[in-house]
Amino acid sequence: MSPAKSSIVEDEDGPLPARANPDLQGHDAAEKSLLDAFNSGKLAHAWLLTGPKGIGKATLAYRFARHVLSTGDGEGGLFGDAAPVDSMYVSPDDPVFLRISAGGHADLKVIERAYDEKRGKWRTEIVVDDVRSLGRFLSLTSAEGGWRVVVIDSADEMNRNAANAVLKVLEEPPKRALLLLVSHNPGRLLPTIRSRCRKLTLKPLAESAVVKLLLGENPEMPMSDAEELARLSDGSIGRALNLEQVGGLALYHEMTAILERLPVLDIGAVHALAGKLGKAGADDAFHTFTELLTSWISKHIRDLSTRAANGDLESWLQVWDKVNHLLERTDAVNLDRRQTLITIFTILETA
Repeated sequence: MSPAKSSIVEDEDGPLPARANPDLQGHDAAEKSLLDAFNSGKLAHAWLLTGPKGIGKATLAYRFARHVLSTGDGEGGLFGDAAPVDSMYVSPDDPVFLRISAGGHADLKVIERAYDEKRGKWRTEIVVDDVRSLGRFLSLTSAEGGWRVVVIDSADEMNRNAANAVLKVLEEPPKRALLLLVSHNPGRLLPTIRSRCRKLTLKPLAESAVVKLLLGENPEMPMSDAEELARLSDGSIGRALNLEQVGGLALYHEMTAILERLPVLDIGAVHALAGKLGKAGADDAFHTFTELLTSWISKHIRDLSTRAANGDLESWLQVWDKVNHLLERTDAVNLDRRQTLITIFTILETA
């Protein structure tokens, strides 16, 4: 049996996965756009929800799916003589909410990366087998007389065959069918898929919103930690929560302590850090650290670009290329992570 997949954290004691999260923070405008379209009775059959990873796109998709599936007749937001509602909120006690949360609503199909039982881990992409039943699902009459809804999370992870299978559905959408495609990087999607969806872009959350969400998940967290995590997360609550989970603040402090001494390289500190992150079982910590490091380099380059420092800028652009190339090769051919980190800091020393 595969473990439960979550858009944020795969821990039953951690934050709620998107399908079970009743709350949405910081995206009132995006919610209003969906609600207005639904209430108009002229809802686009496919929506592309875009924006940085971890800001709440999947949460919005499931929130909209719950609202649509709880209306009953499926003709826009006009259910009988009832006036259109001004919120998509559905109570966690509502039967529709409970069935979607449990993955048991007959009119909702979720497409995401499958769990590979043989390898004991999640696949790296959505394959055509994951979407093969999509056409049949949408060809059936709604089990409850209303909409049939599909959530693809995330559409970026579809390989070409899977994407082409979804494209066929987008080209000839059946009546009362709604497809919600979550995308962190819409540029990776087929142009023909993008052109057949109405695009809705979600912006990164404000730091204050990330702080509020962090403290809501962990009321015992010091305010200073929440504020620092919010700054490091670039408006992504998912990123902030993952940083907290793997000890990202401590890694960030170790990293900056080394970087602040450059061009003098603290060899002892570098070897200690590389030894800790390069050992077996430290995969999450290693990838979190490299994300923090590449983010620091990126911000440094942006800062240089605002100043008359063409020589320095060119040097750091070369650093950026070298570091990212080395990290890609490390993942691709399983290079020694300890040596990779030592090499990266050596590159930074000479920048």
